[in-house]
Amino acid sequence: MFESSAVPGLHWRGITPPLSLSDYQVIAFDMDSTLISIETLDEMADLMGKKAQVAALTEAAMRGDLVDYKQSLRDRVALLAGMPQAWLDKVYDERVRLNPGVETLIASCKAAGLTCLLVTGGFTCFTDRLRARLGLDDVRANVLEVVDGKLTGKLLAQPWGDICDGEEKRRKLEQVCAQRGVGLDRAIAVGDGANDLPMMRAAGLSVGYRAKPAVRQVVNVAIDEGGLDRLLEILTKK
Repeated sequence: MFESSAVPGLHWRGITPPLSLSDYQVIAFDMDSTLISIETLDEMADLMGKKAQVAALTEAAMRGDLVDYKQSLRDRVALLAGMPQAWLDKVYDERVRLNPGVETLIASCKAAGLTCLLVTGGFTCFTDRLRARLGLDDVRANVLEVVDGKLTGKLLAQPWGDICDGEEKRRKLEQVCAQRGVGLDRAIAVGDGANDLPMMRAAGLSVGYRAKPAVRQVVNVAIDEGGLDRLLEILTKK
């Protein structure tokens, strides 16, 4: 059970606000439905006339109903075979929107000296732009295979592995904390879906943004209304 909050739409458990932002060194963000308002894979599928089919699989994965997240992602990406690469620009330009408060929260974290990390089951065609736009320090994401200007429906293997799933998000967070020479107790993990749970359980502070029930029942902080910058009502600059 969450402890009662004096402000609607913001709840916490296992902590005693206010906390100090400077007590943390790393913050890891999910992308889809966390930093941005959409599920990019679903919007890509929409351009292919397959949104209902893909969105149902995405929702099941985010709820934690699917045992094999990696296979679910492969299945969804396979449905995009033949999509023109240029349509990725169309999705970013016309559909990707930052969630409220994202820029304020990241600016505050950077000012306090935190490393800002993006870890996602999404794709580098979007994360590369968000990294530059938001000044993020590091990213782990998946790479779509493109041949002759079209998606093949496959993902490319990378030096760290094949697919960024929940366990890979956790591993990347651990890696960044080790590089900074700090423990995971100095890390914050922010997300909304079941594939964020491994990094949330590892981090010293877990934050669910309009989160799925499986996430909301375990996080330290739940932001149910308003923007991501509401986290600053709990994490002050003291």
